[in-house]
Amino acid sequence: MVRRSVLVCLCLSLPSLFAFGCAATNESVSQPPHEQGSFEAYVIGPEDVLEISVWQNQDLSRTVTVRPDGKISLPLVNDIQAAGLTPEELKARIRAGLKPYTEDPHVAVIVQQINSWRYYIQGEVRTPGVYPIRTHTTISQAVAMAGGFTEFAKKSKIQVYRKWKGFSEVIEVDFDEVLSDQAAERDIYLKPGDTIVVP
Repeated sequence: MVRRSVLVCLCLSLPSLFAFGCAATNESVSQPPHEQGSFEAYVIGPEDVLEISVWQNQDLSRTVTVRPDGKISLPLVNDIQAAGLTPEELKARIRAGLKPYTEDPHVAVIVQQINSWRYYIQGEVRTPGVYPIRTHTTISQAVAMAGGFTEFAKKSKIQVYRKWKGFSEVIEVDFDEVLSDQAAERDIYLKPGDTIVVP
């Protein structure tokens, strides 16, 4: 069985500002796999490696790494926010920054390395640590990549701590039921930043 404790917050326009109260709810989860696992347009994060290409202008083109503060540095536009934007949104910002210097600049933003999408697994697994999310990854796959459970693991009391799009929630997972039920929707997909705790 998979259960969620959801902390729902009403947010202002800036993600870091939270207003009014929060309400916690508990609900059983049985979502279709495509809803759980589908990723929206890729959002750039710190440590991602980006290739910025300005057509017919090698002096303005370069490969950069997104800094921990979420910014990149480019000629003429200097520091510009990259984390939290899609490649298309970043392209638009760079174009706007270059327009005073270059007439109708043609900009391409290519994500060369995805380093910011990760999940964390800790507790009673063989190899706890930080793992990259390269494709759709489920709880059972995450446990397998961590080498499986130790003999002391309480597999019926796994918790996944998630912060995603202004929501915080704790997802309770009974691993034995996930495996025995043969129901794909119970083996939930991870999202970037998820922390799996195996007591």
